[in-house]
Amino acid sequence: MKNLVTVSFSTINGSRHFRLDKRSQIGIRWAFLCFIFVSIFILMSLVYLSETAIDAKTKQASLQIQSLELSEDLDVLMKLKGQLKQELTMRESHLLQVSNRLGDLEQMLGVTIKDEPGLQSRLDTAAITSAVRITLLQELPNGTPVKNARISSNFGTRTHPITGKKRSHNGIDYAVNIGTPVYATADGVVEVVRPSNTGSGNFLRLQHSFGISSSYSHLQKFNVAAGAFIKKGDLIAYSGNTGMSSGPHLHYEVRFVGRPKNPRNFVEWDLENFDSLFEKQKGIRWDYLVKTVEQRVSSQLQLSSQKVAILPAS
Repeated sequence: MKNLVTVSFSTINGSRHFRLDKRSQIGIRWAFLCFIFVSIFILMSLVYLSETAIDAKTKQASLQIQSLELSEDLDVLMKLKGQLKQELTMRESHLLQVSNRLGDLEQMLGVTIKDEPGLQSRLDTAAITSAVRITLLQELPNGTPVKNARISSNFGTRTHPITGKKRSHNGIDYAVNIGTPVYATADGVVEVVRPSNTGSGNFLRLQHSFGISSSYSHLQKFNVAAGAFIKKGDLIAYSGNTGMSSGPHLHYEVRFVGRPKNPRNFVEWDLENFDSLFEKQKGIRWDYLVKTVEQRVSSQLQLSSQKVAILPAS
């Protein structure tokens, strides 16, 4: 028949013949086309899966690298954390030491702590208190004008060694040899340099701050001239035996606006017993004087801190 197709298979056992009609041929064609389609689909799927697998491997490798980098960064951060923790511990220890030392300083300065002030406030108070004391000890007479000398006559009423009459002794006498160095007991300016063979003999007076002066009598010779500015501890003269004197010595006086004050109170005044002068020496408005110096020092410290803050910025 015209639409029949004969398919023959030859083997050793003989030949076999199959006849395919038109419907069977169409079925075989469709089966073949489906096979081709499925094969192409499978092939394309395999290609896609292969590319996907390659991309996944690439991403996995990239993620592994990122994980390694993050692990290294984590190690660095952990080390940094350890260093910061150690530094914080050291700073806390240092801050505690500063606080303890500040407490000792406050106790020495007699600073009263109210409430619970911060460390900065305590430092400011201690700085002002220290600066006030240093300023006053620099500008007001304190300590001895001669070294390692014995006081042979005190301040007050006594019998004069030459006239034999009782009279007021406005200073203290140091038993020293002729030529003993005499030093300024505070900053000031030389007000009087007076050579003389009578009364106080060779006489020198220094004008200090706040109306307080110191004077030195019976000197051998002067080491400064009138009008010179003097710092505490400067050599100003040498002791002698000039004027009305029964023997070599230095007569030392301290006055406030011309009124004599007991020099011994000033001689014994220092940083360790700072309040002793205010308690012993009456007749001076110490509270007003100290307050004035506090205001001045506070202003100076503020200006200094502002300069320190401005310098790094500029």
